[in-house]
Amino acid sequence: MYNRRVSKCHPRVEAYGTVDELNAALGLARAMVSLEPVHGWVVELQKHLVTLMGELATDDSDMQRYVRDGYPRLTTEGTARVEAMVAELEAREITFRGWAMPGDTAGSAALDVARTVCRRAERCVCALQEKGQMHNAEMLVFLNRVSDLLWLCGRFVDAGGDVPGTTPVTHPSPSS
Repeated sequence: MYNRRVSKCHPRVEAYGTVDELNAALGLARAMVSLEPVHGWVVELQKHLVTLMGELATDDSDMQRYVRDGYPRLTTEGTARVEAMVAELEAREITFRGWAMPGDTAGSAALDVARTVCRRAERCVCALQEKGQMHNAEMLVFLNRVSDLLWLCGRFVDAGGDVPGTTPVTHPSPSS
């Protein structure tokens, strides 16, 4: 942001590039998953990731300008929203118990790929934090909770959404 020039291998570029990759992986998962509430949640996560990428692309010295220009920042409310999604799936008895083998369905496999990219993004942001180059500690908490949510969503999709309160998403036909 703001015409700052850094190396393509700068840790900040690595971090927002990995979050961008996560956003793309979530786009693929969204295209493959036709169950609500997962489909809608993925859209919501993608919007938060755009905010996260903007913050990561902004040097600390430009953060006041970034906020003044009206760009949103990742907040505890975003993390709380992800935690509410986790709680909703856990209430449906989708839990962290046991191991899962990715690939039972294309949708759950896409969610598992997104989850692993999310864990990598979390490590990149953690490295920035350890170097004192991160200005919003909520980023790390958010990514951690998103990866937990994606694991649960994958198991939910594996189960075919065969739990109370699930409805399929209807996609418009290509000719619409």
